[in-house]
Amino acid sequence: MKQLIACCGLDCENCDARIATINNDDKLREETARKWSIMNNTSEITPETINCTGCRVEGAKFAYCSNYCEIRKCVQAKGFNTCGDCNELNHCLTIDHVFQHNPGAKENLLSSI
Repeated sequence: MKQLIACCGLDCENCDARIATINNDDKLREETARKWSIMNNTSEITPETINCTGCRVEGAKFAYCSNYCEIRKCVQAKGFNTCGDCNELNHCLTIDHVFQHNPGAKENLLSSI
């Protein structure tokens, strides 16, 4: 499995936060913060918080991913690499919302089995 596939199956390689971090692109940080703030109905996502090198690699993490993501916490608690390692994948309510909005995430996880 690609190291840049997140615990939930999202592709970090194509994530705007990672791209902005790797390229030190402040304009993309601003755009991403604005987009994610609207998407999550919050004003707490600022350009300064858009720093991430990827869910499963060393380096900076977006605050939500490192501190609040229940999926990432579950994967780490079970000692898995991703949700793709879990027998409950097809019945898990915790990850279901990711699959509803990003069907490619489930495909990424299933391709690793």
